[in-house]
Parts: sequence; structure tokens; C-alpha cells
Amino acid sequence: MTSIDDVMIEITPQVLLKAYACGIFPMAESAEDNALYWIEPERRGILPLDRVHVPKRLARTIRSGGFEVKIDRNFEAVIDGCAAPRSGRRSTWINGRIRSLYRELFALGHCHTIEVWQDGALTGGLYGVHLGRAFFGESMFSRARDASKIALVYLIARLKYGGFSLLDTQFVTGHLARFGAIEVSREEFQRFLEAALGGGGLAQGSGSGAAAALGGGGGGAAAAGGGAGGGAGAATSAGGASGGASFSLLSEGAGAEFVLQLVSQTSKTGCSTA
Repeated sequence: MTSIDDVMIEITPQVLLKAYACGIFPMAESAEDNALYWIEPERRGILPLDRVHVPKRLARTIRSGGFEVKIDRNFEAVIDGCAAPRSGRRSTWINGRIRSLYRELFALGHCHTIEVWQDGALTGGLYGVHLGRAFFGESMFSRARDASKIALVYLIARLKYGGFSLLDTQFVTGHLARFGAIEVSREEFQRFLEAALGGGGLAQGSGSGAAAALGGGGGGAAAAGGGAGGGAGAATSAGGASGGASFSLLSEGAGAEFVLQLVSQTSKTGCSTA
């Protein structure tokens, strides 16, 4: 976080989608802290969809099967998994307000889950936000070896098949770097985002200006107070749930080989910096 402002505004799904359209996303300090903060990193993580690398061992695991990938079946279980303590991390940034806001986005069709099930149990998954031709990855978890990685591969296949051009990872971890995730400047990210949103008004201007409009300070993070509220008009005012890309176009039962072929395909579109 680069700055914290004590301007209090009501966070609704509509406000949240407008923030995403400006390149800003919310986080909390911990599950116990009910405050939210607007985050706008100086260096942003993205995974260019036209040059994804799937490690050979993971590809063999996917081909071997033994799991089932489901889409948008159990949001609550996925966010529970993402918020659970894990090795090296006792606390989580997913607090009650985060849960409430993304639950509402899920109901509006702007938040999606990729779920990996084995023997009737949810063993890994991820969730994120869909706006225009952009997908903003929020969090992932794994209770079995490679489960979150499998979810990521199936997410990438779905995005490529559905016509997406931007996969925002927020930050780059070692886990994501192995798939080809890179860091870009704030200015580069804004260009990719504007292209993914079709140059609509919501993405115009710098993220810093957007932060000020949303009640934040210029440059990075701003306290986002107020309660979470409903927002049935969010899909319309933020550009619609699809905007030229479809998250549901790829069949839930797509075979492993087809998924791997989709992910390995290269193209001249997307947000590659090569």
C-alpha cells in the first residue's frame, strides 16, 4: 500500500466493478479487520494468454485424470478454502466484507469459480472477477497436490476459448511465474485494461485519478469504509457481464487434451509484451 486515506464511502458491487475497470482492487489487512483498502500496485502481475507455459509434470497429471473440474458450483466452499490458514500463513486478507461483496458479484455473474473435485471432495480452486474481456484473479487454494495449478490451467483454457485478452494476477509469485506470469508497469497495465474493456469510459484516465474519484488518495491505496450494499444495476453500469467475452462458452466437461491444446496455443492477440 502506498497511501491510506480516511475518506469513507459505501462499497457496493457497482463501486467495486468501477474500481476494477480503473485498475484498482480491494484488500483487507486481516480477517479480523473489517476495513478495506484500495490497492493499485506500481508493478502489476499479468499472465499473457498467448504465451502460457504448462510444466510437463503438471500436463501429465492433467492427462492422467482422477479429478473433476466444475464451474461456479460452490462459491462459499471456494472462498472458505482461499481464506483458510495454510503453511507459512496464519491470517488471511479475506474478511467478512470481502466475502459479502464477492458473493454479490457472484450472484450478478461477475465473479466465477473454478473448482477441482476429487472423490467427491473439493480439493482446490480459485475465484476471480469477469469484466469485459478481462479476468481479475483474486485467490486460489489447494488441499491436494497440484489442485490449484489444475484450476489455473482450466481457467486459462476457458479464458482463451471465451475470447478474453487479459488475465490479471495482481502480483507475481513463484507459483505463477512458472506459468509465464510477468510484471508490467502501472501504465502498461492500464493500456491492456483499456483494450480489454473496449476503450469504454470506465477505463479512461489513470488509476490514480480513479482512486481519487472513489474516495482514495492519489497513487496507490486508500481506506474504503462504509458497509457493503446491494447493486442490481452493477452489470449494466459497469459494462455488462460479457462485453465480448464469454466465461461459459467452454463446456464444463472439456477433455484434458483439448484443454492443454487450448492453453498451449499462441496468437497475436492478448496482452503480450514480447
